[in-house]
Amino acid sequence: MKLAFSTLGVPGLPLPEVVRLARAHGWDGVELRAHPEEPVHPGCGPKERAAAVAEFAGSGVEILAVAGYARVAAPGDDAPVLQELTGLIDLAADLGARYVRAFPGGGDRPAEEADATAARRLGTVAPLAADRGVHVLLETHDSHRRAADAARVLGPVGHANIGALWDVLHTWLGGETPTESFPVLAPHLGYVQVKDVASAEALDPLPLGAGVLPLGECVRALTGSGWDGWLCWEYEKRWYPQAADFGQLAGPGAEYLRGLLAAAPPGP
Repeated sequence: MKLAFSTLGVPGLPLPEVVRLARAHGWDGVELRAHPEEPVHPGCGPKERAAAVAEFAGSGVEILAVAGYARVAAPGDDAPVLQELTGLIDLAADLGARYVRAFPGGGDRPAEEADATAARRLGTVAPLAADRGVHVLLETHDSHRRAADAARVLGPVGHANIGALWDVLHTWLGGETPTESFPVLAPHLGYVQVKDVASAEALDPLPLGAGVLPLGECVRALTGSGWDGWLCWEYEKRWYPQAADFGQLAGPGAEYLRGLLAAAPPGP
């Protein structure tokens, strides 16, 4: 498996520093947070996009994904959500990233209604994603935090370029174990976000291995099946400014994940 980290852990860090941090600690790639306060986002023009590509070229560090904020199950007209998704797909394609992250965002809507909305919107952008060589991933989050929730949307879409992003925290908060989540997500799985917290009530980001999330069980489920994708550490420094500096944790975090991979049984 390959290892990436999210720039949510280093909010606003210039891309040369992102690349330097990844190379210094042996990370294979990065998930770029696509927000206007970050160096690259859908509002960037061709010059900024080309500069970002040039920054990563030859570095050995891959732009894994563009982490967007489109909420595909949210109420309201489809047009603004589809426009947002289109912008994210175009940005990912221009940067050479294979994935776009989208949130459910269904709120308190009835599940059938939220599912149908999300499936319709994801199905609508699927041909564009395929044309541009990008996969749009629905994150296990908020209204659809369990694998079972995401599968209710992804099954009806049934398109190879629409998949799942497994956020291990949220499936755990939803009451699923990794051995329950993985088989449901496996047919759709793009990559996996890992993190650690002290408890379900204390969600401040912790160094990997310092909290209660079943990260070892998650890795064993992945390797035992022969899955060979990406693990991405989403350290949510942006939302918890009091959390330890990610730069101090990047090296130990990569070593922790390599240790889990080394200890996990090989797949078939």
